[in-house]
Amino acid sequence: MVITLKQELIMNSFKTIDGRGANVHIAGGACITIQFVTNIIIHGLHIHGCKPTGNAMVRSSPSHYGWRTMADGDAISIFGSSHVWVDHCSLSNCADGLVDAVMGSTAITISNNYFTNHNEVMLLGHSDSYTRDKGMQVTIAFNHFGEGLIQRMPRCRHGSFHVVNNDYTHWIMYAIGGSSDPTINSQGNRYVAPRNPFAKESRDSLRRVEELELEVGGDLLLNGAFFIPSGAGAAASYARASSLGAKSSSMIGSITSTAGALLCRVGSKC
Repeated sequence: MVITLKQELIMNSFKTIDGRGANVHIAGGACITIQFVTNIIIHGLHIHGCKPTGNAMVRSSPSHYGWRTMADGDAISIFGSSHVWVDHCSLSNCADGLVDAVMGSTAITISNNYFTNHNEVMLLGHSDSYTRDKGMQVTIAFNHFGEGLIQRMPRCRHGSFHVVNNDYTHWIMYAIGGSSDPTINSQGNRYVAPRNPFAKESRDSLRRVEELELEVGGDLLLNGAFFIPSGAGAAASYARASSLGAKSSSMIGSITSTAGALLCRVGSKC
């Protein structure tokens, strides 16, 4: 099925959207908003072609229907929310981000997804001045960052981020960047450099190196991919940016082979 939303789908707490067993596309209109809620799972969806919507009356719960201003056109927008899991989705070609998490969001896992054909893939942290995002913790694991991507895989501010066992096969500007003292722990990833071989860089090369702490552990750098070292780092900081044990980067092909929405069928194992 192809679902074209006229306005944002605003989720309530303790809800799962599960596309397994069907070929579900949310495409060509508004997309998903996770705002001021907790305990959310989004699984097994194709999300693409999301557009800015709003300046309209939108239902946010069974009992509330009210005015919403413009949405940016993110595939999945996480705003002031916690305990969110985005797993086995295929995301591409939206007006703004594919997964953005801002305004104090935390306890987020983004796993087993397939990202393609997009500019600003993933923003984690609202702004350099919004210090409440210092408490943000995000795990990015087992994803395939594929063809047609340009930057922000992810772009981090303030918080603690574990980037582990992902496959990066395309970027034009950079893969991972940050500012305002994020702690990024990169472990067991595979980076296959395209034309511009920056695996990781600060958003602004003129920023002081202390503004981005980057720990590298066992990443596989191919075709001239390289890191721009930054930040002195501290054991306590990187412990906060560690959420699971990394597998060897030599296993990335098999680990990410099922990234994206699964071809599940009712009555068979998925």
